[in-house]
Amino acid sequence: MKRVPSERPFSPVISLLTVASVWDAHLGAQLKDLGLTTRKYGLLAHIRSTPGISFSELARRSQVTVQSAHTAVQSLVADGLVADATAHAGAASDLRVTDRGGDVLRAAEQRLAALDAGLASGAPELAAALKGLHEEPFGLDHG
Repeated sequence: MKRVPSERPFSPVISLLTVASVWDAHLGAQLKDLGLTTRKYGLLAHIRSTPGISFSELARRSQVTVQSAHTAVQSLVADGLVADATAHAGAASDLRVTDRGGDVLRAAEQRLAALDAGLASGAPELAAALKGLHEEPFGLDHG
C-alpha cells in the first residue's frame, strides 16, 4: 500500500512528547532493577531534597494526586527506601529517605547521568534548549 504524505503541519508539542516518551522508556529500563519507576525516582528525589515533606507538597511537586503520592510512597516504604516517622494515623507525615533509599538514589543518579550524557552528545542543541524548562515551563496560561 502506498503511503500518503501527511497533510498535518509540524507540531513541536507532539515531537517533544514523542522524544520524552522514548527517553522515559530508556530511563525506566535503567531504573527497573533498582526497583524504581521514573515516578518513584522523582518522588524519592523530592523526599531526599526536603526531609519531612508532606504528602500534599510531594504530590504538588510531582504533579500527581495526593492519593497517587500515598500509593507510591507506601511502595517505597515497603521496599525500605523511605521511612514515614508519623507518630499515629491522622498526624502529619514525616517522610525521609532511608540509608538504603539513599544508596538506590545514588545508583539511579549515576544511570541518569549516563543517559544525560548520551542525549547531550547526540543532540546538544536540544539538551541546551531544555535546560531549566522543567523549573520554569512556558507557554501555559496558569491564570
